[in-house]
Amino acid sequence: MLSPVKMNTNTHRLEPLLNPASIAIVGASNNAARIGGMPIAHLTKFGYQGQIFPINPKYEEVFGKRCYPDIESLPQAPDLVVLAIGAGDVTAMLKRCHAKGARAVLVYAAGFAEEGGKGTELQNELEAYVATTDMIVAGPNLMGFANLNSQVHTNFASVFNTAPMQSGSGAVSLLTQSGNVCAAVYAIARRLGVDFSHFINTGNEACVDFSQYLEYLAQDDGTQVCMGYIEELRDGKRFIAAAEEFARRDKRLILYKAGETEKGSEAVRSHTSALAGDQQIYQAAFRQLNIIQSNDFVQMAQLANLGANYRHKSAGKRVAIITISGALGAILADKFIGQGLDVPTLPQALQDTLRSGIPDYGMVSNPVDVTGNVVNDPGFVRTAMEALAQTDSIDAVVVYAPGYMLDRMADDLCAVAEKYPRLFVAIDTGAATKREQMRAGGVPVFEDIGVAVSALSPFLLWQERRRSNRWLDVRQQAAPARMALPESLDEFRTKQLLVQNGMPAGAERVATTADEAAAAADAIGYPIVLKVLSADIAHKTEAGGVRLRLQNAQEVRTAFDEVLASARRYAPEARIEGALICKMEAGVAELIVGATRDPVFGMTLTVGLGGVLTELYKDVSHRVLPVDEGMALEMLGELKSFPLLTGYRGRPLGDVDAACAAIAGFSRAVLALQEQADEVEVNTLLVKELGQGVCMLDALVLPAAQN
Repeated sequence: MLSPVKMNTNTHRLEPLLNPASIAIVGASNNAARIGGMPIAHLTKFGYQGQIFPINPKYEEVFGKRCYPDIESLPQAPDLVVLAIGAGDVTAMLKRCHAKGARAVLVYAAGFAEEGGKGTELQNELEAYVATTDMIVAGPNLMGFANLNSQVHTNFASVFNTAPMQSGSGAVSLLTQSGNVCAAVYAIARRLGVDFSHFINTGNEACVDFSQYLEYLAQDDGTQVCMGYIEELRDGKRFIAAAEEFARRDKRLILYKAGETEKGSEAVRSHTSALAGDQQIYQAAFRQLNIIQSNDFVQMAQLANLGANYRHKSAGKRVAIITISGALGAILADKFIGQGLDVPTLPQALQDTLRSGIPDYGMVSNPVDVTGNVVNDPGFVRTAMEALAQTDSIDAVVVYAPGYMLDRMADDLCAVAEKYPRLFVAIDTGAATKREQMRAGGVPVFEDIGVAVSALSPFLLWQERRRSNRWLDVRQQAAPARMALPESLDEFRTKQLLVQNGMPAGAERVATTADEAAAAADAIGYPIVLKVLSADIAHKTEAGGVRLRLQNAQEVRTAFDEVLASARRYAPEARIEGALICKMEAGVAELIVGATRDPVFGMTLTVGLGGVLTELYKDVSHRVLPVDEGMALEMLGELKSFPLLTGYRGRPLGDVDAACAAIAGFSRAVLALQEQADEVEVNTLLVKELGQGVCMLDALVLPAAQN
């Protein structure tokens, strides 16, 4: 678990940390296997052009370079100081670095907050001192960095000695909250031929957190793709801003979020907090920010390869599949559709073109089975590929052909890929000899069907979403008027707050006596629902505080007395203000619409179908606020139970448009409350038949001061 970050206001200026012109290494060693020796060995081996200042009183020379006895002896203030010393000596050395004029410091040492106890004290001491300076301090407890475009190696990662060496500059940056993950993903990606710009692991993030590095990479001209590994974010606002910058610059952001365990599983005042799990909120935020989410190191590397080397290709989620096997076509179609892609039927004119070279027993509608006959007419491959490259009915073409068959197609594939911007992809489960020719010619080649589907599906969905990002537009337009919370937030007052932003409430009145309750019921019309009115009783049913289907005034009077008595027994200290008299409404389905304050992303929305059963089934959709009506419709469409609103098995149609308008209004209301509330919930929002609208049946707000 990461400790709360204490930010230095200047830590966004990371240039001296990630691209220093001079580097000092405190604790330098002549042994390339030691953490004080490996960075100097790397810098020397890979041709770093800046100045290197080893520091260690034990040596006069390290790797052929003069070694200084202490930092005070250096001829100049270095841009960056690397500390290869023990945890207990770090803060004292930071003070000496600052006195020398160092701009940035990188701390290798473990033994800080990750160990608790004394280690936490050491990290608190480090953070407190750094906050008084303008130094940039990375770590502690990290492996170090590499800027591959400047050959700045400030790491002790042995992977740079074992992975294939990079010959030129790269466009992919790797940013992880784990040094070992950083090294593992780097090794996999290098074997795929991915060229890197930056190699960064964040360590304990005492003074610089993940989002600040991401902010830097978003603005870094040498980074076109970023792969990231996250365990926990600390600065959600900065993360969102950095991700927005990636989108604005049309860069690819690929993230692996670890941790499947949900938090917030126990509801205190609302059901929403039990439904809005940590991982689900991260997934929603990533989707809204058009981040490509990964769950596998190989997949991350493959996605980076696609993003870096084939970013100029236009694509989307409509895929044409070309095979020499009907079975493989069916398998690929099933897998792609299962991952959210479309395999559309091709236009008749295009099918006719394909049929001119494909026997009658070969499928041409999509998937396209060219059959083994393609061997007899190799020129037809060019005709088919040209036709697929020019149709508006698809976005990408996936070609499956093993070994020698793919070799026969390779020249034509490369020629078409070079001529047209459409993405063509090859899958070779054989041993094609022209794989590298195709890759160099703009055709990525996969050697396994599962890996191909795993990488292509999120990449093509990202391509589809990048055409427009509604959420970023909605965020820029959202400027709700601020609303003040009343001192007592009972159900009636809560509903009135939400009504101001477009959430409809049914006919209801407040009654403080049994006679007032009966009079209100007569005015509203039967049947009636009577509920205890109290800001201190969130779950009225558990308190015996609800009566349904009351048919006359006497039933209302009796219910009033019984409900208040039961509520007082249930919660003797609760403020009871009377009862709420409501028209008993009927509808097609029940929704829960709730917002909770996520510690990273702020107010997040949960929508589920099923009323009191929503928590049991967990059939919910999540978004980070704000949302508009279009996004609300997307959320409803993600629910497995959505057909209950659209006439499933003869059921009446629900007023989906009214539900979407109400959800958008709920979003405005929550944002208008700003920091005043940590939870807001409408449970239930009743969806009536088409044309009859929706109605809030219950609502609550948990003020921030009560958490």
